[in-house]
Amino acid sequence: QVQLVESGGGLVQEGGSLRLSCTASRTTISSTALGWHRQAPGKQRELVAAISSSGYTKYADSVKGRFTISRDNAKNTVYLQMNSLKPQDTAVYYCNTGPYRGTDYYPNFWGQGTQVTVFS
Repeated sequence: QVQLVESGGGLVQEGGSLRLSCTASRTTISSTALGWHRQAPGKQRELVAAISSSGYTKYADSVKGRFTISRDNAKNTVYLQMNSLKPQDTAVYYCNTGPYRGTDYYPNFWGQGTQVTVFS
């Protein structure tokens, strides 16, 4: 069973930055897509960013230009660099992995999540 462990969440002031990390175990990530979703209180879970095995990336419109997803296959880790954070970015962030089909990402393994709170 694939295991994904997130880290790097926390409390940050509006305009600040955080970098989330997610390390996979019991699998190798080099041939699979990886992504981050988030869920704010009272809202549906939404895709934040995803990266294919070849490095193709996609982002939610709300984070384009502020967030960057990247991967280090040697470390079995995916990152989410979050800059210019806003209070509306407050959510639990979940790392995941799964196949990419065309331009769509279908995660099927999820981490436990890490809380990100942005205060103004």
